[in-house]
Amino acid sequence: MSTLKDRLTADMRAAMKARDELTTSTLRMALAAVGVAEVAGKAKRELTDDEVLAVLTKEAKKRREAATAFGDAGRTEQAAKEVAEGEVLERYLPRQLPDAELSELVAGALAAGGFTGRTQLGPAMKAAQAAVAGRAEGGRVAAEVRRQLGL
Repeated sequence: MSTLKDRLTADMRAAMKARDELTTSTLRMALAAVGVAEVAGKAKRELTDDEVLAVLTKEAKKRREAATAFGDAGRTEQAAKEVAEGEVLERYLPRQLPDAELSELVAGALAAGGFTGRTQLGPAMKAAQAAVAGRAEGGRVAAEVRRQLGL
């Protein structure tokens, strides 16, 4: 079992004992998503910490999108719940890179690969994602790559 999954389980148990319903339900949902990812494919297997982190990132993104959708529909109470769940998940995610640092990493990746134009957007994105290593959302990375390539 990965150490991140162990931490999620331990924190969920602590939240249950403390009768913290929001944290308990959010961590249950996160552990269920990890369980689904473990059984996806042909054989059941334990996920690595990086894979668990990817699942948590995806779940946090779902919460942000749902909060926006509920907010736009005027359902402020449900939007607030989604935001609160997202905040619980953020505790387990790495700190997001500030814009200046993201810009530096993308510039370094583009220079190292010699990427310059629109036709090289795919390989440039791959290099930039590898340089960022999950410390920034894909949308932010894509926007920065496009900006630096002049697209």
